[in-house]
Amino acid sequence: MTVRRINLALQGGGAHGAFTWGVLDRLLEDETIEIAGISGTSAGALNGAALKAGLIAGGREGAREALNWLWSRVGAVGDMRLGAWFRAMLPFQTAWTSMTERFMPFSPAETFSRLFSPYDYGVFYQHPLDGVARHFEFDRVCSDAGPALFVAATNVRTGRIRVFSGDEITPEAILASACLPTIFQAIEIPDPASGQVEAYWDGGYTGNPALFPLYAPGLPPDIVVVSINPFYRDQVPRLAQEILDRINEISFNASLLSELRAIRFVRRLIAEGRIEAGAMKDVLVHVIADDRFMAELGASSKLAPAPDLLWALRAAGRNAAGRFLEGHGEKLNREASVNLGALFDGVSPP
Repeated sequence: MTVRRINLALQGGGAHGAFTWGVLDRLLEDETIEIAGISGTSAGALNGAALKAGLIAGGREGAREALNWLWSRVGAVGDMRLGAWFRAMLPFQTAWTSMTERFMPFSPAETFSRLFSPYDYGVFYQHPLDGVARHFEFDRVCSDAGPALFVAATNVRTGRIRVFSGDEITPEAILASACLPTIFQAIEIPDPASGQVEAYWDGGYTGNPALFPLYAPGLPPDIVVVSINPFYRDQVPRLAQEILDRINEISFNASLLSELRAIRFVRRLIAEGRIEAGAMKDVLVHVIADDRFMAELGASSKLAPAPDLLWALRAAGRNAAGRFLEGHGEKLNREASVNLGALFDGVSPP
């Protein structure tokens, strides 16, 4: 049996990260695939932590169980745009949010998050994912065993990316990676580089996910990007909510596209012999995505993790991973399956 070692780059996207849950569930069924490195942002960080801790605790089945637990907990959180006190007043607030957004020209929950800062709640503020992040076994998440794990967050003061790894990955690092500033208070974490306690927001602003940690010498050249935010849409949005949704997708894809463009540039220099062999890593990029399915979902649903939506996303992720393995699995450790030239020349989506 030939083992194919890969790195995983897991995008963030709130509840839409359940798509990645399905992708990982399907990849874990293939015993010829070994996961060597994981870079995750936001929901990708949660998925990455569950995946690594599960693998160390119980192998492939342990990882699948850990991911199942994670998304069962996320599904119980409810609409994260509403304050904890408001969620308690509305036991069926996820259904309420879905109904109002279907029949009204604007999102009441979205408006709520724009009118009130997360700092306005005072002593009533509660992070809905705090209990989820603290449940992970961090001796396993931070272990030298298993795949290397990297988690990205954005430094509020400098606007720069910070990548957490090893013992730096704490519940606070996971929460920082998923900290949308209109919904959650900034997460404060000491920074050894500056000697200060720094505030962090969602890593998606600067690395969604960060690819460069996966260029490390001991890791394989293959990076499999699990894409949540559609790269490409056929139609120009015209409705107000559609415009906001597309702005969200473009914003959270910008850093990833920048890194993919850099990979394309380096690969071209290597192919032309303008870089000495071995001087830079020849990265092989693959993408698992379902842009058509994801394009049907509004960005507002990223913060309203209804269980039926999560299970539909999981099923879509499993199907997308299955198509990838069938169509491109043989290319792993051999060649890239994404034509980066076509992506950046505007010929087609990846």
